[in-house]
Amino acid sequence: MLALDGVLPFELSIPGQVFGAANEVASLEHYRIQVCAPHRTVTTSSGHGSFHIQLQHGLEAVAQADTIILPAHADFLDTPPAPVTLALRAAAQRGARLASICVGAFTLAATGLLDGQRATTHWQHAHELSRRHPQVEIDSNVLFIDNGAVLTSAGVAAGLDLCLHLVHQDLGADMAAATARATVMPLQRDGGQAQFIEHTWPATTGTSTLESTMRWMSANVHRALSLQDIAEHAALSVRSLN
Repeated sequence: MLALDGVLPFELSIPGQVFGAANEVASLEHYRIQVCAPHRTVTTSSGHGSFHIQLQHGLEAVAQADTIILPAHADFLDTPPAPVTLALRAAAQRGARLASICVGAFTLAATGLLDGQRATTHWQHAHELSRRHPQVEIDSNVLFIDNGAVLTSAGVAAGLDLCLHLVHQDLGADMAAATARATVMPLQRDGGQAQFIEHTWPATTGTSTLESTMRWMSANVHRALSLQDIAEHAALSVRSLN
C-alpha cells in the first residue's frame, strides 16, 4: 500500500485487512503486506482529526511489490511527487499490478497508465477526473474496473470489493468466499454494480393518485399511522388501498 500525506486511514487499512484475512483463512502467507511512503512519516486525514504513522518502508518497496494499491488521500488534486510517479511507472513496466481505491485514481491517472482505458473513482469526483484526464474513459456508474494490470475502484467500501476481487483472482472463488466470511463481509459485489441508487419522489404531475398521501405519510412518520388512517387520507377503502 502506497500512503501519501493525508492518506485516509480507513482506506489504507482495507487491503491489509482483506489480504491478512486471506492469509489467516489459508493458514499460509500468500500475501506479504507492507505500507510504504515517499517519507517514513505520514500524516493521515479523517473527519475525526489526523495522526501520524511511522513507516518502515520507503519507495524501494514499490520497486519490489507484485501488487501496489493506492488509497485515497486528502490532496488528491495536487500533482503527485515526481518520485512517486516514476516509481509507479517503473513498477508497471516490470509487470506489477496497480490498483486504486476511491480518489487514488487521480494519482494513478497522473502516471499516464490509465490513458486509453476505462477507469472509475468516487462518483462525486468523476467529472473532475475526466476533465483533468480526457484521455481516460471515466465510468462513475460501477464499483470497480479491472483492466488486467491496472484496476480502479469507487469510494471507500468499493475498495473492499476490489480487494476481494483480487483475492478471487489470485486464490479462487472458495478462498474469496472464506475471506469474506472471516471479515464478516458480504460476498464480493460485482464490479458492474451501480455505486448508488437515488430514490426520488414521483413527479408532481397528478398522474399518481397516492402522491399526496405518500407526501403526507412522510410528513407524519412520527405518528402511528394505521391502514385506516392512510386509506381515509387517500379517500379509499382499506381494501382498495391494499
